[in-house]
Amino acid sequence: MNSLNLKIIYRFLGLTAILNGIFMFIAVPFSMYHQEDAKYGILNAGIVTVFLGLILYFFNKPTSTNIQKKEGYLIVTLGWLILSITGMLPYLFTGEIPKIADAFFETLSGYSTTGSSILSDIESMPKGILFWRSATHWIGGMGIIVLTIAILPLLGIGGMQLFMAEAPGPSTDKLHPRISDTAKRLWLIYVLLTFSEFFLLKFAGMTWFDAINHAMATMSTGGFSTKNASIAYYNSMPLVQYIIILFMFIAGTNFVLTYFALKGKIYKIFQSEEFKYYFFGTIIISTIIAIVVLFYQDPTLKTTIDHPMIYGKVESAIRHSLFQVTSVITTTGFVSADFTMWSFFATAIFFALFFVGGSAGSTSGGVKVVRHIIMLKSSFLEFKKALHPNAIIPVRYDDKPVNHTIVFNIISFFIIYMLIFIVSTVILTFLGLDFTSALGATGSSLGNIGPAFGSVSPVDNYAHLSDAAKWFCAFLMLIGRLELFTVLILFSPFFWRKN
Repeated sequence: MNSLNLKIIYRFLGLTAILNGIFMFIAVPFSMYHQEDAKYGILNAGIVTVFLGLILYFFNKPTSTNIQKKEGYLIVTLGWLILSITGMLPYLFTGEIPKIADAFFETLSGYSTTGSSILSDIESMPKGILFWRSATHWIGGMGIIVLTIAILPLLGIGGMQLFMAEAPGPSTDKLHPRISDTAKRLWLIYVLLTFSEFFLLKFAGMTWFDAINHAMATMSTGGFSTKNASIAYYNSMPLVQYIIILFMFIAGTNFVLTYFALKGKIYKIFQSEEFKYYFFGTIIISTIIAIVVLFYQDPTLKTTIDHPMIYGKVESAIRHSLFQVTSVITTTGFVSADFTMWSFFATAIFFALFFVGGSAGSTSGGVKVVRHIIMLKSSFLEFKKALHPNAIIPVRYDDKPVNHTIVFNIISFFIIYMLIFIVSTVILTFLGLDFTSALGATGSSLGNIGPAFGSVSPVDNYAHLSDAAKWFCAFLMLIGRLELFTVLILFSPFFWRKN
């Protein structure tokens, strides 16, 4: 492989910054409408970001527009850093989050759709900042990289390498032979679902501002709320919570299946092995949690249903169990109740769910359901091979044999994921967290989940972490969002060798 095409990398980073700045400008009218001084800080942040992007774009005209794998990995990782560095400017320029460590943490938590926050009083924040905070979720949810490759043909640049590095999950199903058309369709679905949820939430009783913010946070499986109590604020409005449950589940579903559903090909959904595990797994686990909530709560823990019950205790237990299970599995991180107070058994189940994740090809983080399916099938095959050592028995997924390379990749991913989890937990204890909090913060950051356990539980936040711990958690969010290999490969010596 030849040397890196640096100009195409800089040019793409410039385009990423320009688009990021444009999204900042969209937040300005919200501050203007509410007559907030924050509008000046957000506007200046947008101007600086766009200006930086224009410099990178126009002063780096490449002689070749071909993007190889190395350039793809660099563009995605550096693109995410550019997003986070420029994305924290509205917080810094308005003075709402004056510390760089805090601003970067909040920003990367947004773009990575983690939803962890250092803010203690969210409702006191300017509306323009709250909108920008939710917008970072929405941008990161599908990936601004995918958005950008939808317009790359206009620039004479091909985007297949970028899509492979950015798209979540172990496989990249295409809706169209041209990768740019796939990106356009993904974003069209994303926008359509976001606006659908917005109108439904408005109909259910949310204000228009809260509805658009929660719609963006839901479809991105992000979890930033405009309320201090998150979705628990709407415990007296069950319809709001049921709508969010539905769209969290959809956001955690492979967008290719959503596309087929919108095209009327519903049968394709239940032909998907991953979807069946995802759907029935969510229902079964929610049922178990609901039974625990109703009958087996630990008496030393506070009551679970401590808010007005609209339709009775059974309905409330079912709704909150379904809400929290869906929220954790899809890595959205919304909170309707403090699930760490339900029982120690329920807490253990939720901790296990930290390592599940939604479907591949969705906006959710985590390991992903399909990886677990293939790992389990591969493990069971080892028993057969022990009895029949000469038999050639491939792993089958959706009734098709899975290439050994993919199986090895998935197993390697999981091993590295768990190794990072163990080492990172130890590092966070060294940086001042107790063991339970370190477990929770690591699992939450790496899986892009949000609320966790201990001092970072659903009723707490990450403000008390040391700056070093915040930077480290931000790093975990980044590698978790970009599926480990995209970032970690940059630290390998052979990546920088000329082949």
